[in-house]
Amino acid sequence: MPAFPGRSMSSWQPHILVIDDDRRLRDLLRKYLMEQGHLVSTAIGAEDALEKMRAVQFDLAVLDVMMPGEDGFSFARHLRKDRKLKDLPILFLTARGDSSDRIEGLEAGSDDYLAKPFEPRELHLRIQAILRRAPPEKEGRDIWLGRWQFDAGRGELRDETDILRLTEVEASLLRILAEAPGETVSREELVRRAATAVNDRTVDVQVTRLRRKIEPDAKQPRYLLTVRGEGYRLLPERERA
Repeated sequence: MPAFPGRSMSSWQPHILVIDDDRRLRDLLRKYLMEQGHLVSTAIGAEDALEKMRAVQFDLAVLDVMMPGEDGFSFARHLRKDRKLKDLPILFLTARGDSSDRIEGLEAGSDDYLAKPFEPRELHLRIQAILRRAPPEKEGRDIWLGRWQFDAGRGELRDETDILRLTEVEASLLRILAEAPGETVSREELVRRAATAVNDRTVDVQVTRLRRKIEPDAKQPRYLLTVRGEGYRLLPERERA
């Protein structure tokens, strides 16, 4: 497979879940798709993916067929029977490229099927086509922090009169925390998933800066809390339905 070309980030970031037991491919896809303007999470198999899907609203799943445990075809059929996940778009990305496999993948409920080896550009174009057919409900991920509404797609804080643009790092950290409101996210997880290079120390600095923007009193935070020895927790005032 050729090296992945880069591209600038777009203003809105669809959230894609890559499910594949090949760590090297997961890392390559994550890096490439993030460069194309997407938020990207990864899972090593069906069980791991389902756990993430229960906690986070994804816009599309890129799914391998041959995985340990439940295979991709079975998992896709499982998703199509799930009331909350049945409409999640699925793109199979697999070494099983025979016509019979493609037919089985489509019958299992996938939106598209791409065989390995593949061209990264073709993968991205197919993802774009799927997302155009199934536009995401971005409003569901917006949350409120006191006077501020956090627009996860645009990386902005806004109220009735003002718009406050966050830095790329601030927006990335806040998106990760907003995916699981009320849950503790470790520093290690924030470092691993941040859109730009950060480390444990810079995460703490960025959290301090975020508090100055979202908290009525940054020294006594109400929304962005430190969990000693573990990480950080976001407690929104309310979420949109």
